[in-house]
Amino acid sequence: MSPADVEDGHRIECTLDAMLAARGMTLTELAERAGVSIVNLSILKNNRARAVRFSTLTAVCEALRCDVADLLRISGS
Repeated sequence: MSPADVEDGHRIECTLDAMLAARGMTLTELAERAGVSIVNLSILKNNRARAVRFSTLTAVCEALRCDVADLLRISGS
Protein backbone atom coordinates (compact mmCIF):
# COMPACT_ATOMS: atom_id res chain seq x y z
CA MET A 1 0.00 0.00 0.00
CA SER A 2 1.41 3.40 -0.95
CA PRO A 3 1.55 6.41 1.39
CA ALA A 4 -1.07 8.14 -0.79
CA ASP A 5 -3.52 5.32 -0.05
CA VAL A 6 -3.05 5.75 3.68
CA GLU A 7 -3.45 9.52 3.42
CA ASP A 8 -6.66 9.17 1.41
CA GLY A 9 -8.04 6.74 3.98
CA HIS A 10 -9.06 4.06 1.50
CA ARG A 11 -7.80 0.86 -0.06
CA ILE A 12 -9.93 0.81 -3.21
CA GLU A 13 -8.04 -0.29 -6.32
CA CYS A 14 -9.20 -0.05 -9.90
CA THR A 15 -8.48 -3.05 -12.12
CA LEU A 16 -9.14 -1.16 -15.36
CA ASP A 17 -5.68 -1.93 -16.75
CA ALA A 18 -6.22 -5.68 -16.37
CA MET A 19 -9.77 -5.43 -17.75
CA LEU A 20 -8.51 -3.64 -20.86
CA ALA A 21 -5.72 -6.16 -21.39
CA ALA A 22 -8.12 -9.10 -21.01
CA ARG A 23 -10.36 -7.60 -23.67
CA GLY A 24 -7.59 -6.47 -26.00
CA MET A 25 -8.92 -2.93 -25.78
CA THR A 26 -7.01 0.35 -25.59
CA LEU A 27 -7.84 3.23 -23.30
CA THR A 28 -8.66 5.29 -26.38
CA GLU A 29 -11.13 2.69 -27.61
CA LEU A 30 -12.76 2.50 -24.18
CA ALA A 31 -13.03 6.30 -24.06
CA GLU A 32 -14.83 6.31 -27.39
CA ARG A 33 -17.17 3.44 -26.47
CA ALA A 34 -17.98 4.76 -23.00
CA GLY A 35 -18.11 8.47 -23.86
CA VAL A 36 -15.64 9.25 -21.07
CA SER A 37 -12.51 11.33 -21.58
CA ILE A 38 -9.15 9.61 -21.83
CA VAL A 39 -7.89 11.87 -19.03
CA ASN A 40 -10.62 10.70 -16.64
CA LEU A 41 -10.07 7.06 -17.57
CA SER A 42 -6.32 7.45 -17.11
CA ILE A 43 -6.84 8.89 -13.62
CA LEU A 44 -9.08 5.96 -12.79
CA LYS A 45 -6.73 3.38 -14.33
CA ASN A 46 -3.74 4.73 -12.40
CA ASN A 47 -5.63 4.69 -9.08
CA ARG A 48 -5.45 8.46 -8.72
CA ALA A 49 -9.20 9.12 -8.64
CA ARG A 50 -10.58 10.57 -5.42
CA ALA A 51 -14.17 10.14 -6.57
CA VAL A 52 -16.01 8.46 -9.42
CA ARG A 53 -19.47 9.33 -10.70
CA PHE A 54 -21.98 6.53 -10.94
CA SER A 55 -22.64 7.58 -14.53
CA THR A 56 -18.94 7.07 -15.33
CA LEU A 57 -18.89 3.65 -13.68
CA THR A 58 -22.06 2.70 -15.54
CA ALA A 59 -20.64 3.77 -18.91
CA VAL A 60 -17.31 2.01 -18.35
CA CYS A 61 -18.95 -1.20 -17.13
CA GLU A 62 -21.36 -1.23 -20.07
CA ALA A 63 -18.50 -0.70 -22.54
CA LEU A 64 -16.45 -3.47 -20.89
CA ARG A 65 -19.49 -5.69 -20.30
CA CYS A 66 -18.59 -6.15 -16.65
CA ASP A 67 -19.90 -5.41 -13.18
CA VAL A 68 -18.58 -2.73 -10.85
CA ALA A 69 -17.13 -5.48 -8.66
CA ASP A 70 -15.01 -6.56 -11.64
CA LEU A 71 -13.59 -3.05 -11.91
CA LEU A 72 -13.04 -2.08 -8.26
CA ARG A 73 -11.68 -4.07 -5.34
CA ILE A 74 -10.37 -3.53 -1.84
CA SER A 75 -6.63 -4.02 -1.71
CA GLY A 76 -4.90 -6.15 0.91
CA SER A 77 -3.19 -4.59 3.87
